[in-house]
Amino acid sequence: MIRRSTSSHAPRCNATLEPRVRILIVDDVPDNIRVLSRMLADEGHQISAATNGRQALKLAESCAPDLILLDVMMPEMDGYQACAALKADPLLSMIPVIFITALADAEDETRGLALGAVDYVTKPFKEAIVRLRVRTHLELKRQRDLLDQLSRLDGLTGIPNRRAFDLRLDQEWRRMLRSGQTLAAAMVDIDFFKEYNDGHGHLAGDDCLRRVADALSQDIKRAGDFIARYGGEEFICLLIGPHAQGLSVVAEQLRADIEALQIPHGASAVSPWVTVSIGAAVCQPARHEPPVNLIDAADRQLFVAKRSGRNRVSLTAS
Repeated sequence: MIRRSTSSHAPRCNATLEPRVRILIVDDVPDNIRVLSRMLADEGHQISAATNGRQALKLAESCAPDLILLDVMMPEMDGYQACAALKADPLLSMIPVIFITALADAEDETRGLALGAVDYVTKPFKEAIVRLRVRTHLELKRQRDLLDQLSRLDGLTGIPNRRAFDLRLDQEWRRMLRSGQTLAAAMVDIDFFKEYNDGHGHLAGDDCLRRVADALSQDIKRAGDFIARYGGEEFICLLIGPHAQGLSVVAEQLRADIEALQIPHGASAVSPWVTVSIGAAVCQPARHEPPVNLIDAADRQLFVAKRSGRNRVSLTAS
């Protein structure tokens, strides 16, 4: 459930809306929130508000703002502390922060920028200046987000790459810690892929990888589930909330659908078609365990599947 600020002076996060831009205003003075909210709502942005740093962190986590306007002098947790906490969280660190504060000394501005803020505006502020700086930093964020999205895609298959998977795994592990759900991973390896390349050529190998990626993507459709190219001829699926029996069904469906593509493989020792071996694992995330333990468990099961003859699924649950 989305947590909301206790402030009644500005619109709050609404999970049913999909705004193009969401801005979080953090200030303990209601009049400041009202002025900034009106000004930025006129620009077409959705506004949420908090009156101290702790509220701001909760809202940032649940509502994922595109930009934060942050006061410094606030009760419970001041703006500097809030900014430091934001930048220390991998899931929140890329949100741009603009300080808007009455502290006008050069030392205060230097401290704010050193903490990772992108800009520093002193009060009393001029609306035209705030509007222009907000527009500038939103445009810079849009460009960074586009580059970041491109950096997370595998150039050959068009699906997410290893970097994207590692970030998603960390995010989902944290989320499952809070929700108590299970998390599963399935590692998919194309059988005898080196022999396929040797026999059919690397262009055919590239086409094979694309077709396998497309088939896996068609199977992994449930909300929250994730598929990525892990490297070489390996793919990996991240599944939310399945138990061991459900994971077995999903993994077997993946295996069967790849074989059903009937991609000819003249050098395979197990089938006339391209096949895959799958190692899968499901666990209940625990705070004392790193997410990589789940991947290691799936990788061990992949080894078992290969050693047992390939074109099969092997899984474990913990």
